[in-house]
Amino acid sequence: MPASLRCGPSSGRYLSFAEREEIALLRAQRAGVREIARRIGRAASTVSRELRRNAATRGGQLEYRASVAQWKAERAARRPKTAKLVANERLRD
Repeated sequence: MPASLRCGPSSGRYLSFAEREEIALLRAQRAGVREIARRIGRAASTVSRELRRNAATRGGQLEYRASVAQWKAERAARRPKTAKLVANERLRD
């Protein structure tokens, strides 16, 4: 397993790699979003958001893979980010 894929304890706020693996397995078994959420102990909206944001696109289809989802999540969480006040003129005013 690559070093960038963290399997450590979940902070509660972010999904862990183990949770993403469980989502991938249950998704492959055709389990619904609410069933997946119930089994991993998360809100259905969290699972739905995860599937939407971090699915891998292969051949025009969205396919959920835990390793790709973890990579995408870590990439999106990188710092430093451009501050909203710098990027958005309306907010600045």
